[in-house]
Order: sequence, then C-alpha cells, then structure tokens
Amino acid sequence: MHNNITIQIKNLTTGYKHKGHDIVVGNNLNAEIHEGEMICMLGPNGSGKSTLLRTLAAFQPQLGGEIKVMSRNLKNYKTSQLSRLVSVVLTDNSSIKNMTARDVVSIGRSPYTGFWGRLREKDRKMVEKCLSWVGITELADRKMQTLSDGERQKVMIAKAIAQETPVIFLDEPTAFLDYPSKVGMMLLLHRLAKTLKKSIFLSTHDLEHALQVADQIWLIDQKRGLTTGIPEDLCADGLIGEYFKHDGLRFDPSTSTFHIQHETVRTVQVHSESPDFRADLLCKALLRNAICPVVSDEENQATRILIPSDGTYRIIHEGEEKHCVKKIEHAVKAIFEFL
Repeated sequence: MHNNITIQIKNLTTGYKHKGHDIVVGNNLNAEIHEGEMICMLGPNGSGKSTLLRTLAAFQPQLGGEIKVMSRNLKNYKTSQLSRLVSVVLTDNSSIKNMTARDVVSIGRSPYTGFWGRLREKDRKMVEKCLSWVGITELADRKMQTLSDGERQKVMIAKAIAQETPVIFLDEPTAFLDYPSKVGMMLLLHRLAKTLKKSIFLSTHDLEHALQVADQIWLIDQKRGLTTGIPEDLCADGLIGEYFKHDGLRFDPSTSTFHIQHETVRTVQVHSESPDFRADLLCKALLRNAICPVVSDEENQATRILIPSDGTYRIIHEGEEKHCVKKIEHAVKAIFEFL
C-alpha cells in the first residue's frame, strides 16, 4: 500500500519558451511521488531529466498540464509557502566558500527564522540533528572549501533536511564522487527517506546504483515519454534494457547490470571442475581479448582451459597439458600459442 501522495503530475508538458514559441521537451507526463520513498529519475542525455526536475521544483514554469504539491496546485503557492514544502540540492556547490558546514546547514532554517534570520534554540538543535543524521558532526566547524566533494554534498543534504520539507529534490547528487562515495550517498538518501518519511526525488546517471537502491524508478526520454515502476518490474518487462539500448551494450535483467559486448574472432573451451567464480573472471578476460569462451564438460576439444580446485589454470592441447599457471593474465597469454 502506498503512503500519502506528496507530488502528483497530470498530463504535464515541460519545456521552455523561445522567441514566443513553446519548445516542448516532455509531453503528457503522468506520475506520483509518495511519502517515505526514494525515487530515481533515469534517462539518456537530452531526455528531459533536468527540465522535469526544474519544473517540479518551480524553477521554471510548466507549459501545460498540472503539478500538485500536497494536493494543491503548484501555481497557487507563494515562494515562502513552497520553501516549507520543497527543498532542492543542486550539483554545483563549489561557489560556497568561507562558511562553515554548520553555517550552511543553518541557512536551511531561513523559512522559519523570520525577517532577521536569527536562530532560536530549537533552530540550533535542528541544525545539530541534521549534521548528525548525515554523519558530519565532526565537520561542523570546517570551512566548505576544505571539504571533499562528498563531504560538501552531505552538508547540502543536511541543509535540505534542516529546511524540514516533506519533499527533497536532488540533481545528480552522486556526480563527481568516487565509487564508494556514490554507494554511500545513495544508501544515505534511501535511509533518510525511510527514517524521516521524506519524499526524496533525484536525477542520476548512476543506473546500476539506482536499480539497487531506489523504491521507484522514473524512466524518461522524448520518444517514449515517462514510465514509472519499481526497479524489478521495469527490468522484468525489458524496459530498462530498451530505454538504454546501445550497440556494444547488453542489459542483464536477472542481475540489473549492464555488460559490454565484445566482438570475438576465435573460441576456446573453458571447463571448471567445480563451481568457481574464477571461471567467470577468466571468461571476462578472454572476451576482452576477442576470444569467445565456450563453457562445456566435453573433453574432445583440441584446446581448452581447465580450472581445477587447486587455484591453477591449465592449458590442455590435444589431450596434453602444456601450461600450468596461477594467474588469469598468464593463462590468457598462454592460450594464444594454440589458437
């Protein structure tokens, strides 16, 4: 059962005006965002992700259709009212300098601090809670320019949480982060959605991370429009593979991962005496070297690579063992002697 709807779009048209004409980017878009869910918007470059995100965040007007925030038309909100409902985290925060992390998070309290912007005791307590929630309490007194990209991004997320809005929009929050930091950021956002009952909506190019973490996926491109669903259904229906179909790329719906398709010019048999991940790694290395591995139990092939349980790789040619090596690299090099 879905939680309360926080954002609803009906027959939405997104785009912009140019010389008096409407330039349509997305048309007839329909979807809902619910409380306590993390939603990832995916799509190829030029698909309209940024335009839709900016439209939902009221940074640019819609060309048609309807956007409802907390059951009320977006157009009917004043900016001051919307600031208590929607917060936005953008990718580029490098311009924020000479402010401590605590100072930046404190800005999130501005919708509640009145004209003079003075923090009350409850505002200061909220700031400290937000620093703790995203795990950056120890960074509170550091200047923003001294923080890493990932640390600055966490500061901006803490600022958005301090704004106490039911909805948080993020534009490419994992951009410029290293792999472990990307994973950590996605897990953090998912945890915050669940524990704080927020609707966290983000655009991202990190497909495989999104498919593992998101509660809902929005697939968007200009030809197909907008399709929504849980990651598993979109994989099972073939939609993920279809939206990101490209020469040399194959999507495996069973693992929700993409694989490069290598062109091969020769084959070799690979036989493992027992189930062993090393066989998969060897096959990967062979494919990269234009060799197609044929996994079989037959022993009548002229040349094959045997993987026994002793940690070695053995090159068998015409029934005779020619090489016994311990590294995949050496096995791949040795097999060329017989192909």
